[in-house]
Amino acid sequence: METHLPPLILDLVLILTAGAVMTLLFRYLKQPVVLGYLIAGFLISPHFPYLPGITDEPGIQIWSELGIIFMLFGLGLEFSFKKLAHVGKTAGMTAAVEIVLMILLGFFVGKILAWDTMNSLFLGVILSMSSTTIIVKAFDEQHLKGRTFAPIVFSVLIVEDLLAVLLLVLLATVAVSNNFSGTALLLESGKLVFFLILWFVAGIYLLPAFLRMCRKLFTDEILLIVSLSLCLLMVMLAVSVGFSAALGAFVMGSLLAETSKGAKIEHLTLPIKDLFAAIFFVSVGMLIDPAIIVRHWQIILLIIAVTIVGKFFATASGAVLSGCNLKHAMQTGMSMAQIGEFSFIIAALGNNLGVIEDFMYPITVAVSAMTTFTTPYLIKSSGTLTNYLHSRIPASIHRGLQHYETSMNRNGKEGVLKLLWRVYGVRILLNSVIVIGITVIVRFVSQSFSGLGNQLLQAESTPMGNFLCLVTLALSAPFLRTVFYQPRPCVGAFEASELATLLRLHIGVTVFRFFFGILLLYFIAGHFVSVYSFSILTLIPLILLVVLLWSKRLEKLYHRIERQFIVHLTEKEREAVAVRTQRSGLPPWDISLTEFVVSQHSPLIGKSLQDSELKARFGVTAVMIERGGTMLIPPQGSDLLLPFDRVYLIGTDRQLAAVQHIIEKKMDTEVDFDDDYIGLESLVLHSHHPFVGKSVRECGLREAVNGLIVGIERQNVRHLNPDPRMVFQEEDVLWLVGDKGLIKRLRKSGG
Repeated sequence: METHLPPLILDLVLILTAGAVMTLLFRYLKQPVVLGYLIAGFLISPHFPYLPGITDEPGIQIWSELGIIFMLFGLGLEFSFKKLAHVGKTAGMTAAVEIVLMILLGFFVGKILAWDTMNSLFLGVILSMSSTTIIVKAFDEQHLKGRTFAPIVFSVLIVEDLLAVLLLVLLATVAVSNNFSGTALLLESGKLVFFLILWFVAGIYLLPAFLRMCRKLFTDEILLIVSLSLCLLMVMLAVSVGFSAALGAFVMGSLLAETSKGAKIEHLTLPIKDLFAAIFFVSVGMLIDPAIIVRHWQIILLIIAVTIVGKFFATASGAVLSGCNLKHAMQTGMSMAQIGEFSFIIAALGNNLGVIEDFMYPITVAVSAMTTFTTPYLIKSSGTLTNYLHSRIPASIHRGLQHYETSMNRNGKEGVLKLLWRVYGVRILLNSVIVIGITVIVRFVSQSFSGLGNQLLQAESTPMGNFLCLVTLALSAPFLRTVFYQPRPCVGAFEASELATLLRLHIGVTVFRFFFGILLLYFIAGHFVSVYSFSILTLIPLILLVVLLWSKRLEKLYHRIERQFIVHLTEKEREAVAVRTQRSGLPPWDISLTEFVVSQHSPLIGKSLQDSELKARFGVTAVMIERGGTMLIPPQGSDLLLPFDRVYLIGTDRQLAAVQHIIEKKMDTEVDFDDDYIGLESLVLHSHHPFVGKSVRECGLREAVNGLIVGIERQNVRHLNPDPRMVFQEEDVLWLVGDKGLIKRLRKSGG
């Protein structure tokens, strides 16, 4: 019996085989792996006829879409809503400035090329979108996710993706009607904010409870299946309400990251994310068309230059304006100098609407592919380049920028509006979103299962409409009550000046809440009965009376719900504290076992336990060092202390408190580690070298190279972590970690 494989499977075999061969080659050549994927895609594309090519292009598009979904899901697991909120001001301002400047720059370039207004506008929007997938992959390969500027980059990318949804609406409106619709943009913005808040509140309240309820049933296999199903369900939900699949995947990843299972899920899904990411980048490589590149090479080179230079300056400018450190701002700009998947979507929208030229999409693909090639190198060299630019800026500008940064990040006195938002606004917004969400869900369910359809909304008054309205109001009652009423601020909860301000404004706030609550009631009733019917005039006063009579019970119910939400929101942090407390308690004696993480600024870095003299100086004893997946039990005196080591020390509370500021030392001004600046170098001591005859301590190597000596080779014998009293001899080979430039200068001076 003759059998054959479906074309989709054959193409997958071809993709993975080409990807495997090229990535092995690029890994051997020490080049970014993502470039290997792109070249592999080109080699199996129809544009390269010398090798077997793919046969099912729509199927490859499906694999590519899955790649984007799982990469964004993985990013959400690493970068939660809390982190996004933490850098929200920086991310929002940076993304807004970058997008506006790039749209203007792209529009200007289009006009220079004699393109019409619509083509120029689309070019500007295309250039404003950086590629989340490309940057995440490059950061993964270069192990940069722990760097200080990485959270800023990821935050800006997420804000960009959110703003891209609004830009798509704006472009569609302008393209169809040749007129800007502020109303459509405002409605789409409100819709986006509403669903993000609703998903966040519902996810934080429900997901931890669900995972805790099923924890005894979870194996690695089941947890993986459940996690992926939740991801795809959120993708389906996001697409059904008009958003991108990537946004839905990111949201679910962020929600799961807040649970106690977040780290486990991230570990389990990592191979799947890597697999589909490879397929995505290979599929992008398939879009590289040499004929288009040859035909429009001048335009493509111009747009590539505009993209790299423009996005660097636009992003860095936005980051500086938001109060970001100048060096981190420039590194952020270097990381985002490319276009990617959202640019494809925008170009495809213009093609489908017939408002841009046919060559725009191939040019977009070519620019994206070429900037994908350059991105890993730009990120890798960002430290060196930013150091160079940083050193060329006049001191007066440095001082001005430092003053601006300090002013932007200073926590000054809180204004009245900010105080009202913190005390009342957040709670009113969250509860209003919940009320609106309950209303939308009840209406959707009733229309889906009752067969009433839109007739329910058009009827003047029906028994079913009245019943559904009452059900919605009953479900919303605890949250409506909180919108209508909040106790007067009391002494002890606020500072004296804040309390005085809140008491003066309490009557005005109460009136506002009342009228806002009435609008919510009309919103609910208007979805089930006519707003002009007699029933709505009787329902609303009746509900107000019920809320007043049951106020105390509703308050208790709401506080129970709110406490549960806060418990779920802080679950991961509380679990980490519990684990640390469990590790550190040693009840029988007046001593404790405590875990410390070695800071990258600690003066103990690079020293052995013996040289650090922890016992002699502080009276504490190191009983274990955890480094990655390795446990050193018990550690030896020659074991080095390295950044991010987890060191377990035993001692009294006073002794541990004294040693903490040394091990976990923090610096006011952070200095980034730069692989191009710091490295491992050798130094051969010839007979006339000034170090010969001197001990390690006497030669002053630490100060000479801004580093330390890690080993000595003498007569084919290696001495690791040499004793400070060891005397250098002729033909010794010193291995030094420090400033490469200083080490080379030292080598020349002794040569």
